[in-house]
Formats: sequence, structure tokens, C-alpha cells
Amino acid sequence: MNGPVSRQGRIALTHLVLVAAAAIVIAPVAWTVAAGFRTQISLLMGEFFFSPVWFNFAEVLFSKTSDFLLNYRNSLIVGIASTALCLAVATLAAWSLHRMRWPGWIVHVFLAWTLIFHMIPPVALASAWYAMARPVGLDNTFIGLILAHTTLNLPMALWLMSVFVRDVPRELEEAARMDGATTPILLRHVVLPIIAPGLAATAVLTFVFSWNEFAVALTLSMKQTATVPVAIAKFAQDFEIQYTQMAASAALSILPALLLLLVAQRYIVKGLTQGAVK
Repeated sequence: MNGPVSRQGRIALTHLVLVAAAAIVIAPVAWTVAAGFRTQISLLMGEFFFSPVWFNFAEVLFSKTSDFLLNYRNSLIVGIASTALCLAVATLAAWSLHRMRWPGWIVHVFLAWTLIFHMIPPVALASAWYAMARPVGLDNTFIGLILAHTTLNLPMALWLMSVFVRDVPRELEEAARMDGATTPILLRHVVLPIIAPGLAATAVLTFVFSWNEFAVALTLSMKQTATVPVAIAKFAQDFEIQYTQMAASAALSILPALLLLLVAQRYIVKGLTQGAVK
């Protein structure tokens, strides 16, 4: 009797902890989204019950003084391009590290350096990148932002892809080599289909990190190339903070990452657990 009861108690406690953790994560997001439907007076007065309004979203999306749709487009361009670059470079680099017979110490030193670089706060690199980008005309350009975001997210992408490429069965590669497959054909028809879940997981994480990056985008961009995080920050002005418009733009900024996570959820879970299981 004690066994089943204690087991049910542990399950109930586990579910309670998970619900509490989910509430901690969801509550700030729900509050922000709800704030987007409030008036400024209602929000500042702290009213619990309020009548929803659409003014803030209309102001953010359709106002003549708002560039939010342009910022949205800029973030999509930078996020998609930097993610594609990260996937291509990280996959080829991981293949080189685990299949090109590098000495073991070189592989370990290289991966350790990428990990150390990933720990450096982006704000510490922003001024240096601006100093390098301005003389060559890459400040306030998509190319400069894309290269910066690729550099920031490449260490994470490399670590993830190293796990998936390392776990590709060598027997399949050797069989393909015996059939006359060249390296590009081997990568395209043998390796990439196997590591597809890992590519999906890495792509989603890389895109989300690029979409949310603020410090470098603020330093390297201006009005024409500013991204969504920079646009949200501009609602905090010198003499007024437009809280409700800021909340509405933050709620809209969640949509691409949320849609991407919902579409690729199955592949993300499979990709993130594949290396651990093996």
C-alpha cells in the first residue's frame, strides 16, 4: 500500500514542480502580452480587470511614425541569413573535426576556444566590431549584421553539430565511399539526411538567438537596418516610456520564434535528445 501511494505522491510532486516552473516562465510573457491590450493609464494604475483595446497594435503596425514592420523585415533577413551561414559553416567544420584525422589535441583546443568565445558577452565585442566595420563600410548594412550574428552564434552551432556529425555511423560512410561517392555526394545523400533533426534543432536555436540579439544590432545598425529588439528599445524615450506600445511590439516579436518552435517541435526534441541517447 505504501509503495503505490508514495509513487503516486512522487508523480504528483513532480507534476506540481513542472507546473510551477512553467508558470514562472509563462507568467511574464502573459503579463507582457496582456499589457499590449491595455491603455497606458490602466497599466500604470495597476488595474487587474481592464477592457482590451487594439490601439497599441495598430499604432505599432500602421502608424506613420512607426518603422516596426521594416524592423520586422530586417530581423527576418538577418536571422535567416545568419542561421543559414551558421548551419553551413558549423556542419562542414564539424565534419572536418571528426572525419579529417586532425590530432585529438587540436580538436579539443578548438572546441574549448569556441566555448570560451561563446561566454564573452556580445556587448563587450560590439565596440570592437563597430571600429572594424566602419572603415570598410559595413556599419549600417545587412552584411555587417549578418556576419556579426554568424560569429556570435557559430560556437553554439558548432558544438551542437559536432555531436550529430560524430554520431553518424562510419559504416554508412565507408559503404558510400566504396560505391564511388565523393565527399559532396556523401554529405548530401548520406550525412545530411541522418543529421536532419540536429540541423532543425540548431537552426531554431540559432535563429532565436539572432532574433533576440540587441547589443551588437544597436551598435552596427541605424534606422534602415535596425532589428526588432532595437525597435522595442526605442519606445523608451527621454521624457516618456511608451509601456503599452512596447508591450505590443514585444508580443508581436514572439510570433516568428513561436511559430518556428511549433512547426519544428518534433525535430527539435529528437535532435536535442539524439546525442544524449547515443
